[in-house]
Amino acid sequence: METTKVLATAPAVAAMEPEDLDDLDRCILHSLQGDARSMSASTIADCVDVSARTVRNRIARLEETGVIRGYQLDVDYEQAGYQLHTMVICTAPISDREQIARDVLDVPGVVAVQEIMTGDQNLHVEVVGTDGDDLSRITRDLNDLGLEINDEDLIRNEYVNPFHQFDRCDQGTTPE
Repeated sequence: METTKVLATAPAVAAMEPEDLDDLDRCILHSLQGDARSMSASTIADCVDVSARTVRNRIARLEETGVIRGYQLDVDYEQAGYQLHTMVICTAPISDREQIARDVLDVPGVVAVQEIMTGDQNLHVEVVGTDGDDLSRITRDLNDLGLEINDEDLIRNEYVNPFHQFDRCDQGTTPE
């Protein structure tokens, strides 16, 4: 059974405003962005001198409000034997862009889609192909959905970092 995870979904309750996040929330977000799999509530709690229960409650609230949308697995496709990890830069008609982006996720080999707000090259489609023929099939499928293919670039590495504005862990964070 195949499941599709759409990251940009409406939250279950009203969205939080940036000013609604306090230093503890930001510290939790920063810690989870660094390594969500091995970062326990107890570890975060020890760093900011609150209880693990407080951290778990805050994480639950951040999830319920849609601030935390999920926990994604970071796969090294090359290590898994797939050398053709590629970013396909496409242009979609603005009026159809969101629906096409969702439809693109159904193309076998597509692992992520980024919808860009304006102009040409407004969809970035991350794909993994088994060989050159498979990459050609993927781009044909994208074209059949109404996308103009602008460029295809092999992805060598991707580097990520926690958002610096969430790093409040060393600033004497104390809950209210």
